[in-house]
Amino acid sequence: MTLDIKICGLKTREAVDAAIAGGATHVGFIFFPRSPRNIDVETAADLATRARMWGLKAVAVTVDADDAYLDSIVSMVRPDILQLHGSETPERVKELKARYGLPVMKAFAIREAADFAKCVPYLMAADRFLFDAKPPAGSDLPGGNGLVFDWQLLATLDAGIDYMLSGGLDPENVEQALAISGARALDVSSGVESAPGVKDINKITAFLEAARAADARNRE
Repeated sequence: MTLDIKICGLKTREAVDAAIAGGATHVGFIFFPRSPRNIDVETAADLATRARMWGLKAVAVTVDADDAYLDSIVSMVRPDILQLHGSETPERVKELKARYGLPVMKAFAIREAADFAKCVPYLMAADRFLFDAKPPAGSDLPGGNGLVFDWQLLATLDAGIDYMLSGGLDPENVEQALAISGARALDVSSGVESAPGVKDINKITAFLEAARAADARNRE
């Protein structure tokens, strides 16, 4: 199984090109005004088209977005996947899948093994889960906080659960993350930035190189 890697929170052509060149499989665009990675629909549409030309999948990340905003995102950006990072219910997930005919990835904040229980009602609704670290107290952001949770907790999951590992990943720890978690999909955002919302091209390249090299060693 190929290792999926999503570079998330992209806002510039240079960052998208680095993701393409480095072998990413997904690019993520965040539509959440409070995030330093927030992007307007028109710019995201242009970048998503560029990424798809090279075979990458575009992921639209939203937080409790209403139908009108989602209609605009889907019609203009034409994402391959919707990522829901808010308090969306299983019923809302099913509703959006039916409305847009797109797969949905539902994000969950993890701190301890008991937190995985929140996923159970979504097993028949979401196509994939994203596991991120719980945000610090008082944070306005549900993700992109650069925090790591205990990757060993993932050993408690049923082997059939499809998930993407997120939370505090960077070029220095991605090899350890893969070794401990056994994850087959990774999501990185703040770990490849020079400042909040500012992607570092060299870090994107380094992360992708480190992840691909670690995956190759794990397959030996």
